[in-house]
Amino acid sequence: MISPVLPTYARADLTFERGEGAYLFTASGRKYLDFTSGVAVTALGHCHPHLIKRLTEQAQKLWHCSNLFQVAGQQKVAGRLIAHSFADSVFFCNSGAEAVECAIKVARKYQAEIGHPERYRLIACTGSFHGRTLSTLAAAGNEKYLKGFGPPAPGFDHVSFGNLNEMRARVGNETAGILVEPVQGEGGLATAPEGYLRGLRSICDEFGLVLVYDEVQSGMGRTGKLFAHEWEGVPPDVLATAKALGGGFPVGACLVTERAAIGMTPGTHGSTFGGNPLAMAVADAVLDVMLAPGFLEGVERIAEVLRRRLETLVGRYPGIFAEVRGKGLLVGVKCVVPNTEMVERLRNNGLLVAGAGENVVRLLAPLIVDEGHIEEAMGIIERVARQWTQ
Repeated sequence: MISPVLPTYARADLTFERGEGAYLFTASGRKYLDFTSGVAVTALGHCHPHLIKRLTEQAQKLWHCSNLFQVAGQQKVAGRLIAHSFADSVFFCNSGAEAVECAIKVARKYQAEIGHPERYRLIACTGSFHGRTLSTLAAAGNEKYLKGFGPPAPGFDHVSFGNLNEMRARVGNETAGILVEPVQGEGGLATAPEGYLRGLRSICDEFGLVLVYDEVQSGMGRTGKLFAHEWEGVPPDVLATAKALGGGFPVGACLVTERAAIGMTPGTHGSTFGGNPLAMAVADAVLDVMLAPGFLEGVERIAEVLRRRLETLVGRYPGIFAEVRGKGLLVGVKCVVPNTEMVERLRNNGLLVAGAGENVVRLLAPLIVDEGHIEEAMGIIERVARQWTQ
């Protein structure tokens, strides 16, 4: 008999009753160090007091009024994102997949508006992940997720991640833009090699294409910058983000330049719940914390501590771990042993981590972790590795 909740997830038999900072607790009181952060969502930890305060205050005023009217908070949050990014305008939605959908539409509409409606295809990369809608699945091109859902949505071509020669060769008369993750989260934490984003920018400028970054997972402070592409200093035309933007409250955003948004006029796109007053109150509170002086620098520092400790473990247990991947606190370890078994053993020892492609275990610590949390996590990982070798 099918379960009341559609069984689309391979869930662990574990239910949490409450969270506090970097920890989750079951009803029986067992404590877990949470290095999944809701898959890079609860970036400020669980039940951050500033987020609770702002959400509670807004909940007593107004939850929803629809985008038929001006929505309290949208101008402020959009303005803050614009002030700290490349963008000139922002569309609010509810999830990363929706943000990527909007980005795809912006790229296609731009080409149509400048007289090239035949340009509708986007070049994306193998190993990517852009969401679970039919078009975002097609954008990633992963057969595992496409199988059984009919022909993939048209309009996407694929090349190897990090290969500029392949990217340039794939540009054709129907190409509208390029869609890429600066760090591939679900795909195994491959990071754009130095010069790659600059090369993509050059290709787009040469051929009149729209450069789109998917920073749903890599954005909002996870690498020590507000957005991961800032490390190379190469801005896109369009950027999709979500996850940590709401700190656990569903909110996504598509950031665009004025030039790229030329075709996005009233009626071209919309969202019933996107950017509602509750979402905007929480997103504004998240930005209060993330944009505070020294916060992102602190993320960068603690990420270096974590990386050094992981590299030491990899060197100590070569039969268990192969290499450290990723950037900032979007980091993980490629395993020699099955990553699914590693995730389970760590969970049984009180550390929550997430799997990823290419046999990688992701450690998505909340951005508020300190060295004590890092040492606790490393102690658990080393204990599991030692037991494994025995």
